[in-house]
Amino acid sequence: MDQQARSSGPARTGAAGAPGVVRGWLDAVAVVLAGFAAMAAVAALGLWAAGANDLPGGGFPYVLAATLTLAVGGSVGLDGGAGFFASVDAGIVAMPLSVSLVGALAVAEVFLRQLRFRAVAGGRELLGRAARTAVVWLVALALLCVAARHTFPVPLGGGLVEELGGALGIDPEVGFHAEPAPTLGLGLLWLLVVLAATFAVSRRAPLPRSLVPFQQAVRPAGFAMLLVLLGCVALGVVAAIVTAAVNGNAREVAAVALLALPNLVWLAFGVGLGGEWHGHLVGAIGLPVPKSLAAVLRVGEGQDGTVSLGTLAEQNARAWWLLPAAAVLMLAAGVFAAHRAPRAVRLWQHAVRLAAAAAVTMLLVGVWTRISADYGLSVLGVGLGEGGLGDLLSSVLGPAAGPVGPAAALTGGTLTLDPVLWILVPLAAGWGLLTGALGALAASRLPRRRGLEDGP
Repeated sequence: MDQQARSSGPARTGAAGAPGVVRGWLDAVAVVLAGFAAMAAVAALGLWAAGANDLPGGGFPYVLAATLTLAVGGSVGLDGGAGFFASVDAGIVAMPLSVSLVGALAVAEVFLRQLRFRAVAGGRELLGRAARTAVVWLVALALLCVAARHTFPVPLGGGLVEELGGALGIDPEVGFHAEPAPTLGLGLLWLLVVLAATFAVSRRAPLPRSLVPFQQAVRPAGFAMLLVLLGCVALGVVAAIVTAAVNGNAREVAAVALLALPNLVWLAFGVGLGGEWHGHLVGAIGLPVPKSLAAVLRVGEGQDGTVSLGTLAEQNARAWWLLPAAAVLMLAAGVFAAHRAPRAVRLWQHAVRLAAAAAVTMLLVGVWTRISADYGLSVLGVGLGEGGLGDLLSSVLGPAAGPVGPAAALTGGTLTLDPVLWILVPLAAGWGLLTGALGALAASRLPRRRGLEDGP
């Protein structure tokens, strides 16, 4: 009897384990679908506002796929030309952070909802969930790479020019394609960063017992910096609504807000802290670049402009308001983090923890706001000048200081923007030290809810 029971034990375990495995994969699929569905919805609205529905050849779904590729850290290459007379040498590396942010929040929410009502979780279980989600994510990215590929015909303008083009065998076209290796590699890294950040800031995320003691040192400051980033976005939304109401360009403003609002407001926050970005802007490439920022970046050929508080203020004196705005946000983060932390935490510990969280946050912001966008058509090695190849794909990242819409000519432009991390990150840490200490002093005078001293 005992032998029969022992022999039937593994069979029962295997039968019970099979539904668990299936459920685990279904949970992974749910996380991935939620992330891409949220990103696709926001990106589609933003692209429609930017005029992508007018692209020739039914290009909207392909541009949407390219936008999702960029949103998870991938890159898009441009190719095409006009027979043997011309060729396109271009590419885009830039994250439409509005799309990225919505996708990250959706992934985090669904992943955590599957672990609700649990205070702790085994490390093996969490790694298994993350691994299954990563596998499904890679499959989705591979399908995205296949979809993010299209070619647009470009008219020569009609009349004699078109007749000459036909006689010479010139059939201009420009297309784009997702770069598989960067998209798969950086897209997977994007997912892992999102999951790691979720467990670093959320009180709802269960941890293995060995990591539970460390949550009090990480989560209050981490969540405070997340609120700072979301607060910047909220302020940007208010500014966008006011701008649309005053200037009457609601559709253009909506395109920027739905595609690249965090790109602008997080850069502004970093500049307010004293950070710098270097880059240059040549031509009209249809990217969402404010006029003051574009003026700073339009420098001499082969040179880089410096985006800082001083250079932006030279173009628009209202840029000085970025400094007190950043100071208020960081001080609020210091107060919130200290109020959320246990009472036993000392003042210097509050300062150091917020400094570390601020440094990591601005490191990520610097990486996320990096832009490298080159649109160029050369004819026998001679450039055609400024104009509209960028406009053909302007809907990928929204409207700019220049025109937006399908291109009528093959032209070129370049936009680069790189953070000076060795300035930005230490400055953020310094702000964190100061505001963490001041916030702890202020929070010590605030009443606490019962049980708050037990930690996040």
